[in-house]
Amino acid sequence: MTERHNSQDMAERRPLGLNLLTGLYAFFFLLTFSTVGHPFPFMGRIYTGSVAQMLVFIDSLICLYLVIGLVKRQYLTWFLLIGYNLFEIGNTIVNLTAITPAELERVAGESVNQEAMLVNNIIVALTILLLTQFIYRHKAYFTNRRLLLF
Repeated sequence: MTERHNSQDMAERRPLGLNLLTGLYAFFFLLTFSTVGHPFPFMGRIYTGSVAQMLVFIDSLICLYLVIGLVKRQYLTWFLLIGYNLFEIGNTIVNLTAITPAELERVAGESVNQEAMLVNNIIVALTILLLTQFIYRHKAYFTNRRLLLF
């Protein structure tokens, strides 16, 4: 009888990778939400004011949906995570090519080290790419086939 309960516990236990992924996207949600009121680079332009706040709000809602989908192990979330990550990589590349250092300095109010910014953004894009590869390989973690979260 004990052996049967242990096998059921193992079947219901959440994988460590899924727990870490959920925590990471919860951190992304908090990080995104904390940027309210700051300029927001999106698709080659830097937005300020109410437009930037709306973009941060929308990005925060998407991250929150991803966190809830990860908690509930929703199958649809697997696709959304991959799409969101690929979009973020594309947005990073577009921003690096379209936003000039002079524009960044004007918005930031101080000088910007172009090389450091380039290296940091490339490292972030590669990290997100590796994260996407992990998500892609662990499709089996997403067992909830319902379309709606609630």
